[in-house]
Amino acid sequence: MSQTSRTPENIETSFAPFRQKMEAEGLSESAIRAFRGSYAALLAGETGMIPEDTISPARDLPCADALTAPAAERAAALLKQTVIIKLNGGLGTGMGLEKAKSLLPVRGEDTFLDLIARQILLLRSQTGGEVPMFMLMNSFSTSADTAGHLAKRFPQLGGTETWELMQNKVPKVLASSLEPATAPGSPDQEWCPPGHGDIYACLAGSGWLERLLSNGVRYAFVSNSDNLGATLDPAILAWFVESGMPFAMEVTRRTESDKKGGHLAVRLSDGRFLLRESAQCPKADEGHFQNIDQHRYFNTNNLWIDLQALKSALQANDGLIPLPPIMNKKTVDPRDATSSAVVQLETAMGAAIECFAGAGAIEVSRVRFAPVKTTSDLLAVRSDAYELTEDFCLRLHPSRNGQPPHLHLDQKLCKLVDGLEHNFPHTPSLLHCRSLLVHGPVECGAGVVFKGDAVIHNHTHAAVKLKAGVHEGPISIG
Repeated sequence: MSQTSRTPENIETSFAPFRQKMEAEGLSESAIRAFRGSYAALLAGETGMIPEDTISPARDLPCADALTAPAAERAAALLKQTVIIKLNGGLGTGMGLEKAKSLLPVRGEDTFLDLIARQILLLRSQTGGEVPMFMLMNSFSTSADTAGHLAKRFPQLGGTETWELMQNKVPKVLASSLEPATAPGSPDQEWCPPGHGDIYACLAGSGWLERLLSNGVRYAFVSNSDNLGATLDPAILAWFVESGMPFAMEVTRRTESDKKGGHLAVRLSDGRFLLRESAQCPKADEGHFQNIDQHRYFNTNNLWIDLQALKSALQANDGLIPLPPIMNKKTVDPRDATSSAVVQLETAMGAAIECFAGAGAIEVSRVRFAPVKTTSDLLAVRSDAYELTEDFCLRLHPSRNGQPPHLHLDQKLCKLVDGLEHNFPHTPSLLHCRSLLVHGPVECGAGVVFKGDAVIHNHTHAAVKLKAGVHEGPISIG
C-alpha cells in the first residue's frame, strides 16, 4: 500500500505491527506512544517542513551576560531542586570511533566525561552534599563503556541505578509500504536511534520523572556531553526559576560555522517559538535558512525544563510531547545503497520549545558553546584557543572575543581521529589563528604556532614537517 492511500483513520491497524515489535523489545509505553506520534505524521503525508513564509526571525532575547548571580544561600537552595542531564548516547562514528565520544581525551588524559564528573563533584562540594543530581542519557552502545569508566575513575558518583537514563530505539520504516523494515541477517539494522527528543519519553517511561519530582527535584538542565562549556550556571538557573517559564532554550549568535545548524524562529500562526533544523527547511528557502543575519540565533542544545510542567504536558497529550518529526531517508543497511529504502523517524529535544505555552529563550555567549562534532572541532578544543577554567569548564579564550578559529582539515586524511592524531601528533597553538586550511599530509611538531589565516597546500604524498615557530599565511608544497 502506498503512502498516499493511507489515512489517519486506519493508523491503529497500520501501527499494530510496530507496537508488537516494540513491545517484544521491552520498550516502554511512553516510547511507543512517542513513536506512534511520529508515525502518524508520516502516515498523514506530513513532510515536517517549515517554510520561510510561516515564520519570522527571533528578536530581542534576554542576555545571560546581563544576569546577576544569586546569593550563595539562594543558589544552594536552587541546586537542591535541580538535576543535570548530559546526553551521552553518541558513538562518534563520524570520527571513526566505536565507543562513547565522551571518552575521547580532550585535555591531557582527561576525557569529556572526566571533566563533566569533576564539574559535578565541584558543585557538590560547594553545596556540601549529593546535590545537584547528575544523570547521563546513554544509548545501548555507550552504557557499558561509560559505566566502566566512571566506576574506575569516579566511584563516588555511584552505580548506574543512580545516574543512568537509557535511550530508547525505534523501528525503521519501509519507504515503499510504511511497514516495519526487516533485515533477517542483521536484526539490529531494523532499529535506529530516535534522536535526543527521546529524552521526554525516557524520563516518563523509566519512572525517573516521578522519582525526581518525589525527591523534590523540580528543574532539569540538559546539554550535550561533548559541550564542556555547558555548565550549570546559577544565574541562568535563578532567571529560569523566577521567570516561571515551563521550558527555556539557550541560544547563541550564529557564525558561518553554524549556518547549516538549527535556528530559533517564531511561528506566525500562534507566536510561539520553534526550532527549525536543516532537514525541515524546503530547498527553495535554504538561502534564508543560512542567512545568519536574518536568523541570528543558533540552538546550543542547552535546555532548562520545569519537570512539573513536563509532567502536566505529558498528561495533557496522551503521554507524549508532540514533537515535530524529522524524516530521514536512508537504506536499511547504511553501508549498502542497494538495500531497501527506509524512513528513520527522529525528533529533536529542542523542538519541544513549541510544545509549551510560555516557553522562552535566552542568549548566551560562545563560552557556553564548544561542541565537538568533527575532528576539526576536537583539534580546536584541545588547543589554547580554549581554556580550562578552575571549575573544569572548557571555554573559548576571552581574547578571541567569542569567535572560534575556523579549521578546515583535509577530510581524506583527518576526518577520523586516528588520522587527526597521525597528522597532528602535537596540538598547535591556535590562540591567534583566525582560520587554518590544511590540504595534504602534515606532521605537526611541538611548539607550532598558527597565526592569522594559515593555509597549507601539500600536493605531494610526503608529509610537510611543521617545526616549532610561527606559521602564518600560505605554505605550498609540490
